Amino acid sequence: MATSPQGAPLLGRRHRLELDEVLAALVVDGYLAADDARQVRMGHRAGRSTVELHPLVVVSQAKLPNRREPGRPLGLETLTEWVARQADLPYLKIDPMRINVAAVTQTVSLAYAQRHRILPVAASPEAITFATCEPFDAGWARDLAHMLRRDVLRVVSNPLDIHRYLQEFYGVQRSIQLAQDAKGAGGYDASAVLNFEQLVELGKTGEVGADDRHVVHIVDWLLQYAFEQRASDIHLEPRREAGNLRFRIDGVMHKVFELPPPVMTAVTSRIKILGRMDVSEKRRPQDGRIKTRSAAGREVELRLSTMPTAFGEKVVMRIFDPDIVSKSFEQLGFSEQEGSTWRSMVERPHGIVLVTGPTGSGKTTTLYSTLKHLATPELNVCTVEDPIEMVSPELNQMQVQASIDLDFAAGVRTLLRQDPDIIMIGEIRDLPTAQMAVQASLTGHLVLSTLHTNDAPSAITRLLDLGVPHYLIQSTLTGVVAQRLVRTLCAYCKEPAAQDPDEWIALTHGWTVPLPETVYRPVGCLECRNTGFMGRTGIYEMLSLGRSLRALVSPQLDLASLSRAALAEGMRPLRISAADQVALGLTTVKEVLTVLPPIDPSDTSSAA
Repeated sequence: MATSPQGAPLLGRRHRLELDEVLAALVVDGYLAADDARQVRMGHRAGRSTVELHPLVVVSQAKLPNRREPGRPLGLETLTEWVARQADLPYLKIDPMRINVAAVTQTVSLAYAQRHRILPVAASPEAITFATCEPFDAGWARDLAHMLRRDVLRVVSNPLDIHRYLQEFYGVQRSIQLAQDAKGAGGYDASAVLNFEQLVELGKTGEVGADDRHVVHIVDWLLQYAFEQRASDIHLEPRREAGNLRFRIDGVMHKVFELPPPVMTAVTSRIKILGRMDVSEKRRPQDGRIKTRSAAGREVELRLSTMPTAFGEKVVMRIFDPDIVSKSFEQLGFSEQEGSTWRSMVERPHGIVLVTGPTGSGKTTTLYSTLKHLATPELNVCTVEDPIEMVSPELNQMQVQASIDLDFAAGVRTLLRQDPDIIMIGEIRDLPTAQMAVQASLTGHLVLSTLHTNDAPSAITRLLDLGVPHYLIQSTLTGVVAQRLVRTLCAYCKEPAAQDPDEWIALTHGWTVPLPETVYRPVGCLECRNTGFMGRTGIYEMLSLGRSLRALVSPQLDLASLSRAALAEGMRPLRISAADQVALGLTTVKEVLTVLPPIDPSDTSSAA
């Protein structure tokens, strides 16, 4: 604890923090120079407003140099950790996704929490944990422990987070309660569907009645929260007792919230209205889309899908942020060699290029980023998709409509009459679509599409299985790229780890790849929400069909022989691309092993 020269503690008296004592303690502890503290004090007095800011906020806003730890800014989190140490209390960075909002908001009223600047963050039958930004004001804790007949535990969190989440947690919970109490919580008028603008301004769109505004608040909060947490998908899952609300972040599902069944129904109806879907139809699956803005002002598209389940309609919203979907080849995770190989495939005037991998492996991002790269004013780039993933002004995009027999094959047939230079087919699922792709390539067009296979050579056997003649594959297929997404280590907290040669051998599987000098492991910090990972990158297997490989394509193709020949021609398998990312310190062996296809025991392919 910081002390004055006479030995009296500067912090620790049983009252709320004051700016003068905080500044004095920071100077004594060596975080601030005396002149800097004087400037902050004078500036605060001169600019004092009717809104009294917390002392830690005042100091952090001054953006002063950290004299004690020069490499670390004297920001609000640093100051909060310092105060927590002074009070000998645990420090907590509030992660709203780890808090049971419904449970904690039942412990104390909003007025009580605001009065004492506290936020309930965990509740159990034995104890309740409160976050506070006034660690030396503890009178309320004794009173609460007596009233609630449970232990009251205190942690220290930054004042801005406490203020923000007080409003959000209690506001959303109140909206849920009012929506549940309101008559006809799910009774939206389907005729209102046509009244919505194409761009949804959160909180401003649509004529809503008194009973509806609570549901509007819930949906607006849900979408903005998902954008803020970098979610790629939002799942609303109805259940008998309470519906689950989950986000997928960096490929991993996280439970966020629980909604009572009537409120879940109302929220689903609101989302269906925004997506211009039939609100009254709950028995069959539907698709829709919402275009809105994030808090930062970027336009974001959401693709909606509903599915009837035992307890109501399940809704999945896939989020397409233009900044995430369209990336440079380097941002996709291509090495210099992979980027060069990929460009050589897609910058040809004609031929078929396939991207393969399971659902969620980043095929859409790769294709859209490539189309953005290729779409110049001199070229006509057309797509046929199911559904259109991301509306782009540079492309002419058409959506498959099964109800009117507009499938992929019919779509490509139409596009061939539209004078295209480049055609992107969402997916080759059947022989008619494959035949139209081949036809488009033979008539001088570049065709990009996707397949679901484990690796690149398997794409050729898949085309043969669909019924495409081998001689047409020989003459049209330019190359195949198989890919996966792996989580990348958080750059703020990763640290060197002990090397495990057995793990490295399991990853490289017969390839002679030297063990990297340094490997890293995840740690967890504020930036990555204590997961140790932030974002994802791609690993790739690129098969470019040269003359010798084309000669191997036959009706009785031996996949193992083709794979060995491709490796001899320079194809680098997925696991070696993954080993490169581990060697660069971007991810871990354990992480990549979770996404790589299993090793075939009969596969003897290796390279020196």
